[in-house]
Amino acid sequence: MQTLHADELRLDAYEVSPERGFLPADDPLPYLEDPYYAPWEQIAGDLPKLLVARKIRPVVEATPRLTTERLQTNRERRRAMMLLSYIGHAYVWNGDTPAERIPTNLAQPWYELSEHLGRPPVLSYASYALDNWRRLDPNAPIELGNIVLLQNFLAGLDEEWFILIHVDIEAKAARAIRQIPTAIRAAEAGDLPTLTDALAEVAAALEAMYAVLARMPEACDPYIYYHRVRPYIHGWKNNPALPNGVVYEGVEAYGGQPQQFRGETGAQSSIIPTLDGLLGIQHADDPLKTYLMEMRLYMPPAHRQFLEAVEARSRVREVVQASGDANLRAVYNACVDGVQRFRALHLEYAALYIYKQQAKDAKNPTRVGTGGTPFMKYLKKHRDESGAHRLE
Repeated sequence: MQTLHADELRLDAYEVSPERGFLPADDPLPYLEDPYYAPWEQIAGDLPKLLVARKIRPVVEATPRLTTERLQTNRERRRAMMLLSYIGHAYVWNGDTPAERIPTNLAQPWYELSEHLGRPPVLSYASYALDNWRRLDPNAPIELGNIVLLQNFLAGLDEEWFILIHVDIEAKAARAIRQIPTAIRAAEAGDLPTLTDALAEVAAALEAMYAVLARMPEACDPYIYYHRVRPYIHGWKNNPALPNGVVYEGVEAYGGQPQQFRGETGAQSSIIPTLDGLLGIQHADDPLKTYLMEMRLYMPPAHRQFLEAVEARSRVREVVQASGDANLRAVYNACVDGVQRFRALHLEYAALYIYKQQAKDAKNPTRVGTGGTPFMKYLKKHRDESGAHRLE
């Protein structure tokens, strides 16, 4: 087996940006310029109105079948994937009962794009957040106050804010992500001062990420989130409203059989699992660990590969443990505490925004997350496991 060296862990080889982390290196494309794709852009632009009028299904069914072959770049493909993912989820969930079949004119191009981009034909975090923002001032930072969404379901302040919080967190995480190759090399070389500096940057990034997450209640109300934002991001795996999944009509690879894919969830973000990998934070085997491993299939493939490379190569925890360096240990513990605090706040929000809400619709259960798991039990466990990795 080939030995992997941290020197090979170049961020650009994994589509990771030192300035932006897992956000795309170029701002997402605001629209597809080829007029051929105007039908997709039109439906997506009208989506909030079509959902209110409950007209999305007949409009989609009347849309021509467009080929994806005219999309020239991955930036265009990511834009198209985002449009079709929003349209697809709107089609499935906008009605008294969910649609169990997606028509060919939507299913085929959605599948083709998923094959190009290496993730399933379903709304995933990459389309919901990573590829779904623009800057009001293109010369100002990617942060709350200067970013807005490119695409919504129903639109409104709460939906906008919920997603933009995630985008800002991704931007703040870049400060940590760009230190990972340095930290891994320093650990391998026994360069404790460089490792200390790198981990101090990771800890500072986690503080900044926490501060952004703490702003969620400012403009995203739990009731509005649960009843207006959440219903459209559910998937069709382990979902009681679609126990068999959804048929993608006209997709030969699926043979007419219903497919089951997870819904959009922050568990598809690469940030926390990558930092777990760097810090050597391990989670005991349980159904949520299995689920989180499955979530990697919904990440952009290059990001998944980066995460796996970090897990395979990082010796940071054992080097800190063996060093006897009190300052290094304190900085390492600050990183562990940062991950634990972030998970703890996320757990609080899961209780407030989902678990404590009053379910009124079988399509939007309180006991199961949008990814299809009984989340409260396992989020508590992962919070506690993170904290248990402090080195005393």
